[in-house]
Amino acid sequence: MKILSLCLTAGLTLALAAPALAQGNDAAYCQALIGKYKEYVAGMGSGRHGGIDQNASAKIAIDKCNAGDPAGIPVLEQELKNAKVTLPQRS
Repeated sequence: MKILSLCLTAGLTLALAAPALAQGNDAAYCQALIGKYKEYVAGMGSGRHGGIDQNASAKIAIDKCNAGDPAGIPVLEQELKNAKVTLPQRS
């Protein structure tokens, strides 16, 4: 019985820690996506890259990421893919 309690406690601890770790990873990944977007896509409105400006959906996605909402991740990933920019590593 004592071993069962120990296993349940350990499992519960890991289950509670996993979402916090995932949120930290999402936040870091969001910031990496924003950095790539600003470097390679948002600044391409002038010059030889064909006039790509920051669009409304990308702006909303950046705002979501900055607010800690990972819902902006898929939008920024798609914007980078559309611009043929390699996505950053997700840890």
